[in-house]
Amino acid sequence: MPTSRRALLKTTAAAAVMGLDWTRARAEAETVRIGVIYDLSGPFAAGGSVASSIGTQIAIDLVNEKGGIAGKYKVAPVTADSQSKADAAINEVERLINQEKVDIIDGVFSSAHAVPLAAKIEQQKKILWITTAVSTAVFKDKNLQYVFRAQIHSDQYGQAFAGFLSEHAKDKLGMEPKEVKVALIHEDGPYGVGVAAADEAYSKQAGLQVVLKEGYSAAAPDLSALVTKIKRAGADVISHAGYNPDITLFLRQSRENGLHFKMLFGAGAGYSQLDKLRTTFGPDIDNFCNIDPVPAQLLDPAKLAPGLGDLIKTMVERYKQKTSATDVPPHCSMGFNQTWVLLNNVLPVAKEKYGSFDPEAVRKAALDVDIPPGGTIQGYGVKFYPPGTPLSGQNERSTPVVMQNAGEHISVVWPTNIQTQDPVFPLPKSSVYGA
Repeated sequence: MPTSRRALLKTTAAAAVMGLDWTRARAEAETVRIGVIYDLSGPFAAGGSVASSIGTQIAIDLVNEKGGIAGKYKVAPVTADSQSKADAAINEVERLINQEKVDIIDGVFSSAHAVPLAAKIEQQKKILWITTAVSTAVFKDKNLQYVFRAQIHSDQYGQAFAGFLSEHAKDKLGMEPKEVKVALIHEDGPYGVGVAAADEAYSKQAGLQVVLKEGYSAAAPDLSALVTKIKRAGADVISHAGYNPDITLFLRQSRENGLHFKMLFGAGAGYSQLDKLRTTFGPDIDNFCNIDPVPAQLLDPAKLAPGLGDLIKTMVERYKQKTSATDVPPHCSMGFNQTWVLLNNVLPVAKEKYGSFDPEAVRKAALDVDIPPGGTIQGYGVKFYPPGTPLSGQNERSTPVVMQNAGEHISVVWPTNIQTQDPVFPLPKSSVYGA
């Protein structure tokens, strides 16, 4: 073979290899791999984690169907199951970062997982984007730089609880706030402890009587002693921060032991899984209240930014298709909303303004986010507290609502300016728990 022909073939082969490498590099460049971690098994799965994971996946699907982030970069989720165990969550995140080489972790249902994961991921200077876990302790005085949460935080549960009671004690109960006796019960992880601490602080600030505050293990086999303590304390109102099996156990033993009260307030988690509670308790849970970020479908689309009403409708339709559920729980909106903000408001800016999807670019882009109230499907805006502030990385515009179980559906009863029905308060005499 002539030398010139041999050289030409070599050059052509090298060009082909370079072309393949370029094509492969381009394909990789057009895909953004994101770690997604939720409890897909264990007790937290039924407490809202699976619903959050479905909301997250719907957000990813919708973005990819429109061409990806900024219409250019497809999202490739790398999923992990934290199995309702903190050690499993830590191991899985280490796998995602070290083996799968992802720089962004999205998800996390349990605050008991969020606290150690935030510290670990911050240390490695990767991005943790928390969708669901609420404990204020995740951020409080930690000065986190790479951990962000558009979700509400647990102190806000206390604000809503005390706010509702202060507003309605006189007109609904015929009692001054100082006459209302409240019992605060909670699972003893960071989620329950954080909610109960906020309930206590804001209840005392509002002049309510805190007659009992007690924690328990979410895996406790018997809560009858707790039920007895509530009866002895003469509580009018109960605030309960729990997951799923523990809520079921508490309500069953309360009924068996004749516990009566004027109202029970859940604090999200298991109380937001209305389908599951109704399967077990039927109409017994009618008129119970629950504090959580609002399920997007309960909001008036006219009060939201243009296009969000259609987006909510699509989310609801897809959730029902995937689950056959009759009611879409708040956790679906949480998983969807926070992931949607990441994919539409943060990552495009990271790439276009700061040049990449690496943690530094994402961190800078997150701090640029400035979504006004009404700009997300859950109604609240998004602006993260900056470094050097007590809640660095937490959304300063997040807000919960008080919801009430109205038959097989949910209504918003507080804040009053966005309520969809007047609260039924106290529980009617026909309730098996009614005082």
